[in-house]
Amino acid sequence: MNRKVLLGLIIVVGIALLALPFYMNRNKGGSENAVFVEKGDIQTIYKKDLVFNYTFPEGIEHVELIYDGKLVQTSTAKGMVKIDCSNKGVGSFELILRTYFPDQTVLEDRKIIRIVSDLTPEMKKIQLTGNNTPHDVTSYTQGLEFSDGILYEGTGDEGRKGNTKIGQIDINTGKFIVNNGLDASHFGEGITILGDKLYQLTWQSGKCFVYDKKTIQLLKEEFTYEGEGWGLCNNGKELIMSNGTEYITFRDPKSFTVNRTIQVYDNVGPRPMLNELEYANGLIYANVWQTNTILVIDPHSGKVLQEVDAHLMTDLAKGTVGDVLNGIAYNPKSKTFFITGKYFNKLSEVTFIGL
Repeated sequence: MNRKVLLGLIIVVGIALLALPFYMNRNKGGSENAVFVEKGDIQTIYKKDLVFNYTFPEGIEHVELIYDGKLVQTSTAKGMVKIDCSNKGVGSFELILRTYFPDQTVLEDRKIIRIVSDLTPEMKKIQLTGNNTPHDVTSYTQGLEFSDGILYEGTGDEGRKGNTKIGQIDINTGKFIVNNGLDASHFGEGITILGDKLYQLTWQSGKCFVYDKKTIQLLKEEFTYEGEGWGLCNNGKELIMSNGTEYITFRDPKSFTVNRTIQVYDNVGPRPMLNELEYANGLIYANVWQTNTILVIDPHSGKVLQEVDAHLMTDLAKGTVGDVLNGIAYNPKSKTFFITGKYFNKLSEVTFIGL
C-alpha cells in the first residue's frame, strides 16, 4: 500500500477514535438530548403564561427546567412545562432544558424569553410653569435632587481636568454655594440623598462616594461596584442605580449590595441608555441619554408607563452643539419637576401634561 494512503487512513481512524466519546455522549443507545419542540426564541406579553413542550428520548435519566436561574421543574418523561410569568417583570430571561444521562453527562437546550409590556406608553410633554432660573453653563450636569427644600447638583468632568463638583445650588443663580469635588481620576455621575448622606456615583471608577449632606464633606464610607455608574435615586429605603443599559438595580444603602434588578421595556422591547434618575410619587423618572425623552417607569415590573417629550427644554436652554438633557429633580413642596441639561443655561420648573 502506498505510504501516503496508509498515513491518510491512520489519520482518519485517529480522528474517528477521538470523536467517538463525544458521539457516544450525544447518542446514548441512539438517543439525543432532550430539546424544546418549539423552535427559536419566544416573545410574549407581560403576565401571559408560557407553555413549552419538550422531547424525552431513550437513554435519558431525567431533565431539569431552569428559568431565570431558578429550577422550575424536574421530570423523567417527555412533557410540557408551564412558566408562570405573573411574578416576573418585563425583560429577557433564559430558559434552559438540562438533560442528565446515566453516565453523568449533561447537555442543554436553551431559549431566550422576551417579555414586553402589555401597555403602550402614554405620551406626555413638558409644560413650563414660568419659573426659568439660571443654570451654570460650566456645569456638566449628571445629577439633580431636592432635599429639605435645597437643590443639590452633581457634575461630570468631560475634559478629565478634575472639574467634577457636587453640592448645594442657589436656585436663583444656578451657582454652587457649598460644594466639594473629585480629582481627575474620577468622573462624577448620578447623585441622591438618603437621610443625612449624599451618595455620588462615578462613571468608570466603580466607586460610590458618600458625603455629609450638610457640609458636603467626604465620609470614610465608600462603596465599590462592577460596571459603569450613570444615574442614581432612592425610594426612601434603597438606592436605585442605572448603568447606561435597560437594567436598573436596587441596592442596600448600608452595603451597596444588589437587592433586585429590573429591566425597562415598553410594548416593543428594551429601552436602554437610561441615565439620570429621579424617584417621585412611587415611580422612576429617567433621562434617556442623547435624547429629549424622559421615561416614567414602574419600579416593580420595569414597564414604561409614560414617555415625556422634553424638547421644549432643550430649545430654550441648550448651550452648545452636543449638549443634552440630563437632570431631573422633584420638589415635593411645589409638586413640580426641575429639569436641566449638560452646560444648559437654564433650570426650568415644569409639569408633565398630555399631548
